Amino acid sequence: MATPFPRKKTPPVLAALAGATLLASLGVSIVTVALPTLAQAFSASVPSVQWVVLAYLISITVMIVLAGKLGDLYGHGRVLMAGLIVFAAASLFCAAAPTLGALVAGRAIQGVGGAILMAQPLSMAREAVAQDRIGSAMGLFGTMSAIGTALGPSLGGVLIAAWGWRSAFVLLACLGASTGALALWAIPASAPRQPVSARSLDWPGAVLLVMMLVFYALATVGGRTGMALDPGLLAALGVAALGLFILVESRSALPLVPIALLRDRFTGASLAMNLLMSTVMMAALVVGPFFLAFGLGLNEVLTGLVMAVGPLVAAISGIPAGRMTDRLGAPRTLLLGLLQTAAGLVCLAVLPRFLGVAGYVAALTLLTPGFQLFLAANNTAVMLGAAEAQRGMLSGLLGLSRNLGFMTGASAMPSLFAAVLGPQGIGEATAQDVGGAFTATFLAGAGLIAFAIVLAIGGRPGQSCRQAP
Repeated sequence: MATPFPRKKTPPVLAALAGATLLASLGVSIVTVALPTLAQAFSASVPSVQWVVLAYLISITVMIVLAGKLGDLYGHGRVLMAGLIVFAAASLFCAAAPTLGALVAGRAIQGVGGAILMAQPLSMAREAVAQDRIGSAMGLFGTMSAIGTALGPSLGGVLIAAWGWRSAFVLLACLGASTGALALWAIPASAPRQPVSARSLDWPGAVLLVMMLVFYALATVGGRTGMALDPGLLAALGVAALGLFILVESRSALPLVPIALLRDRFTGASLAMNLLMSTVMMAALVVGPFFLAFGLGLNEVLTGLVMAVGPLVAAISGIPAGRMTDRLGAPRTLLLGLLQTAAGLVCLAVLPRFLGVAGYVAALTLLTPGFQLFLAANNTAVMLGAAEAQRGMLSGLLGLSRNLGFMTGASAMPSLFAAVLGPQGIGEATAQDVGGAFTATFLAGAGLIAFAIVLAIGGRPGQSCRQAP
């Protein structure tokens, strides 16, 4: 059994883990504002420069389960330090990239570090804080992730305006190095959980999981980047890789992801709820601007200000959500978060059509804290019930289900919006048509959360194969 960190070390350990979470989130958001500048700098098309963002996101999605598993095998502290080194070094490489292709490759490597920074803090929180404070730690991580999302565009804009796009990556490298120095001082060296060798990792399972996730990611984002990809073919290849992955894992002596774990009612429900919640939250980010611009007639500046309400409320509500989890218990808080999210989605579907911007902001103010309540409670429930040897892998699965939800939401929910809007398209649609499609999309999202509520009630933890002894 792992030894908890000394109590006097808890604040700096949490600071290092929170910094790692902030870095992973900032790695996504700080670069989005640089895309127009990159298109000019490299004389590239918009679909081409989008890969500067997508390479990072896909790399995180593909690697996050493997990153968690490596923590279980080699020690979470060691793997976290390796992730910080990779992230900082890749950031410097990106800052010096001579071509767009080199920049995209650097971002993919940076995403490997980002996957580690996302996977390790959740699993390390079990050792860093007392059991009755796990929820507060999860709330802190949720707040840092939201701050990174909200801060990135404005911080990146200031840096790019003053010193050019390379300065954004220099900042990420400096933050990675400083967080690494803090982690090196605060986090004791961790020994491997068990004697390890190259054969300790399930390489066939890892390769098949990577293939499956790459196919899925390309199926969901390829069409938005100008690539001539057949989503149906990619989906079929992904399903085939999934089938082989299940077959290999069921026969492996040391599986990357034990199939019995996925069959466990509580674990399966937690991962499914995480995916559903992330799907509808991404819908608010990708469908919302269309309604604000074409349904309410807002300009770009006002649309951006209204959209910033979500990350701002998330940053404010994360820590209180964690504290509520500690006080009420994870199951109650989780159900409360789902109910509040469902109510927020219904309000988002209806209120803006009657109250305009005020209704939109009010709905986001109700919706976003519900998401933070769910996130803190779900992460807490999974980590508290995790066996020590599986914490990193379960943390990776939580991150994977969240990222798959984001990808699904970015692809499926806009498609639903467009389907309801009809063949005339957004440019020729009336404000009433846009409002109707927006309402239908978020009522469908509320339906997904209603299904998540059913999963929450039916998947309450009992005596399961995944609980810690």
